[in-house]
Amino acid sequence: MDRLEGPPRLILVDHDDPENNDLLRFNALWEAHYRHDSLLVYCTGRSFSSYSSLRKKRPLLTPDIAVTSVGSEIVYGGGESTVSDVVWTARLDYKWNRDIVVEETLKFPKLEPQPDKSQEEHKVSFFVGREDAVEIMKVDVKLVYSNGYAFDVLPRGAGKQGALTYLLDKLDIEGKQPSNTLVCGDSGNDAELFNISDVYGVMVSNSHEELLQWYEENAKDNPKIFHASERCGAGMIEAIQRFNLGPNVSPRDVMDTENFHGESLNPAHEVVQFYLFYERWRCGEVEKSDKYLQNLKSLSSPLGIFVHPSGVEKPIHEWIDEMENLYGDGKEKKFRIWLDNVTSSHISSDTWLAKFVKHELSEGKVRSCSTKVLLSYKEEKQRLTWMHIHQSWLDESSSDDQEKWIF
Repeated sequence: MDRLEGPPRLILVDHDDPENNDLLRFNALWEAHYRHDSLLVYCTGRSFSSYSSLRKKRPLLTPDIAVTSVGSEIVYGGGESTVSDVVWTARLDYKWNRDIVVEETLKFPKLEPQPDKSQEEHKVSFFVGREDAVEIMKVDVKLVYSNGYAFDVLPRGAGKQGALTYLLDKLDIEGKQPSNTLVCGDSGNDAELFNISDVYGVMVSNSHEELLQWYEENAKDNPKIFHASERCGAGMIEAIQRFNLGPNVSPRDVMDTENFHGESLNPAHEVVQFYLFYERWRCGEVEKSDKYLQNLKSLSSPLGIFVHPSGVEKPIHEWIDEMENLYGDGKEKKFRIWLDNVTSSHISSDTWLAKFVKHELSEGKVRSCSTKVLLSYKEEKQRLTWMHIHQSWLDESSSDDQEKWIF
């Protein structure tokens, strides 16, 4: 949370999203308009290791905070560098004895233990039917039932509500109370998030039965909580619009390919829009016309250099010329691009340095690189000009065909 100097404009508490298309729409909106002054929190029933594995397969942005294992673990930074909240862990240790909990659950034969990978120090997890879950256990613990089968036993005070309340209190103590907080959910273990005072809440259209039942019984008349007509990431965008929390049009929904360059002095929006156009070109979703390539050249300096992650250096305009041969090659490969962790620094009166991670998904494989872009504002053009691009492979990423990795 130290990334922001002042209070966050918005805290958005996200959930798992199985639909990549809606998720990619949300990703573009967040990186273009919110990353610089807001906090993204992932709140999931998954363990941190399970969540980390999922990030390698799905277009999940790097959160500022990951609340995992149904609120029994808080981790700052969901990327390569993470720090667990030891104060939260110490709180959960109070009056918690995992061995006693396991022993008590043996009295209920209908509880079927989940696999070891689903068990955590502060979470004992089972499978059980809906009817049986209501009758089980009256010990000093917290019980969470969700998805019609998952039954979790947690320390008293844990859970998603407890974790988020703790985080909001922590921000308040630090003088960084957010302007707004939006929580999004789709399952029964998300219901308690909507009980936190002064937060906005949205249940996406594909929410599970137990959450919709809770909504009908407890929140139907609450103007700050609503059931979206859209699913997953699209439902989150719908909520931002409904509650007037900020920009609510994803760059992915803007199809003006004649003027695809970003807002004049918003480097984050600039790079997001650039790569969305590049994705559309590779997928054959725009007309194959030289005017687009010439437009790209007008956005970059004739002296600008692109350093390929392989180390090859060539003028940006030469790389743009090579794009012609890649038109439509990703159409059948489900080719997608998303940017993550976009930041920009104002390094002189008219120059910005944008940094981000670029991910490419093609035929089910994700390749990633660290990217730096030097942008300069040209008064005569009234927009930003790309001066230099430098990329480096991340992790074990590399392109099987180096010639097809451009920008």
